[in-house]
Amino acid sequence: MTDIPSDVRVQESPHGRPTRRDFLYVATAAVGTVGVAATLVPLISQFAPDQATLAAGGPVDLDLSKVQPGQQVIVRWRGRPVFVINRPAAALKMLQDPKLVQRLSDAQSENVQQPDYAKNWHRSAKPEYGVFVGICTHLGCIPLYYPSPSASDPVSDWLGGYFCPCHGSKYDLAGRVFRGVPAPYNLPVPPYRFVSDSMIRIGENPPDSQFDFGSIQQI
Repeated sequence: MTDIPSDVRVQESPHGRPTRRDFLYVATAAVGTVGVAATLVPLISQFAPDQATLAAGGPVDLDLSKVQPGQQVIVRWRGRPVFVINRPAAALKMLQDPKLVQRLSDAQSENVQQPDYAKNWHRSAKPEYGVFVGICTHLGCIPLYYPSPSASDPVSDWLGGYFCPCHGSKYDLAGRVFRGVPAPYNLPVPPYRFVSDSMIRIGENPPDSQFDFGSIQQI
């Protein structure tokens, strides 16, 4: 079996209890059985940006062609985990479902937690790909990825998204926060752009945008 580098590991099961601010370098979570993790080790290594880029806090490139529908990868940018998910058609349909939207605190992204090119119902440059800084806007914990609607997992009448086990904050698969939870804001969207049809550069705006990540209300 291929050894996993010390700075790379597979994301823990949502049923685990990760340490607060347990910043992952690159990790993967997919809809399916636990056995899929064994096939992801070579894939994870390909996602890793070089150490010089990480040390400089510069942009990080990610090849989206390797991220399957329903799958999430986590990349470190400026010391923060960035969630990148490939949202299948069913997930995009749920993001527009009134029964979900009415439960959200900032469904229209009125608070400045994203660049203008992500101020839409899917909070992204392209509907199928979501890109968020994976830090709960309550006290900085790392939310867990529960992509599928469920009657009881992780809480009753779950519609799919992110759940923070520390204090119970919830976000949908567009990073929009639910009403009545401790977190006050949606998950931040970092600056990013598509450099090709299948490659994104996290940490760099499109040419027509001057978005400053420092202008967001809270992280």
